[in-house]
Amino acid sequence: MNQNKTEPTTNQPMNAQKPTVQEVFAMMRQMMGSVPTAIEAAVKVDEGLLYEHLRSRAYAMPPGGALSEETRTLVYLASALAAGSQACIQAMANKAKMQNIPSERVLETVRIARFALATKVIGEAEPIFAALARR
Repeated sequence: MNQNKTEPTTNQPMNAQKPTVQEVFAMMRQMMGSVPTAIEAAVKVDEGLLYEHLRSRAYAMPPGGALSEETRTLVYLASALAAGSQACIQAMANKAKMQNIPSERVLETVRIARFALATKVIGEAEPIFAALARR
């Protein structure tokens, strides 16, 4: 595993006291350089969303998981690009910078996401191609 052992984890034993919002924000600043504004806004109206987000992160990216932190960041970035999530794109751009991921790897990730979306358009156009072939 190429895990970055200094990165904080977000899953804790069931009997552990949950971190405060400020502790979570400090962890996010350490990992990504800032707290996404959508997370800050969510906490103001429903603090539970933050803790659910942390639980989901721990499920998706458990400590000691199979992927390195760099790979996780690049996969997350590609997914955010494909989904069009500006908040996640910004967060992963910040995280890639904090992790010193080489520009070539980030750009290749962008190109892969672009290619996946182009392939999706061709796949989705299959009925059009079939209709045109019948002309």
